[in-house]
Amino acid sequence: MSDQAARAQVFGQLHETGVFVLANAWDAGSARLLTGVGFPALGTTSGGLAFARARRDGDNLLSRDEVLANAAEITDATRLPVSVDLESGYGETPEDVAETIRLAARAGAVGGSIEDATGLKDRPIRALDEAVDRVAAAVAAARALPFPFVLTARAENFLYGRPDLADTIARLQAFEAAGADVLYAPGLPDAEAIRAVCSSVGKPVNVLAGPAVESVKRLAELGVRRVSLGSALTRAALGKVLEAAAETATEGTFGFLASTPSYDRINSLLD
Repeated sequence: MSDQAARAQVFGQLHETGVFVLANAWDAGSARLLTGVGFPALGTTSGGLAFARARRDGDNLLSRDEVLANAAEITDATRLPVSVDLESGYGETPEDVAETIRLAARAGAVGGSIEDATGLKDRPIRALDEAVDRVAAAVAAARALPFPFVLTARAENFLYGRPDLADTIARLQAFEAAGADVLYAPGLPDAEAIRAVCSSVGKPVNVLAGPAVESVKRLAELGVRRVSLGSALTRAALGKVLEAAAETATEGTFGFLASTPSYDRINSLLD
């Protein structure tokens, strides 16, 4: 069995019972650090990558080549399974989406997500039939690979000002019928919405960590199988940079160093 096939097998098994956290890395260094902490699998983050490249997220400002190069750096930096945030698939046609899946696998990924957002301000969410065709193309490409690639389908309503739970569930059900392995509706507002989604589909549900539910344990009770951190760790890191820089720039002090990991500590985690 190849290394990639072995990672794929582990990743698939993680979805079978219980719940696990998918920590999202934005570069090779963060991937290595998160591996050392003890997470069982990693994801990439389009938001984290966009921020690291000084770009806004969600505006189609990352190219497929950039995302896949980032994915390859992350898969090379860890022994863990990696699922790639592939946004809406980087192309206008279902075949473009299928090619993106094939290229993600070539970059070392054992999973990936396709969302129904467009990146267009006047039409942020695709029509359902169009979104389903794209998911179906991604599923077909995934099934043709020589290992079990976990395809996650995302319904983005709640991230784009469309808090329609019934439509979100209908989309996830359609994606499930199209063959998606995992279903994901980021931004669900509360525990009841999460419970409703989990009880309405038969495939594992991924939930974005957020203030609506306070713990992994509680999410498991609601029926969640996988928890993503999205861009949260990137934002946490950048938030600390902003705090430390503001202290030094405005106060002329270095108090932030008291809670900063030592040089040797970071070095040791990157061995």
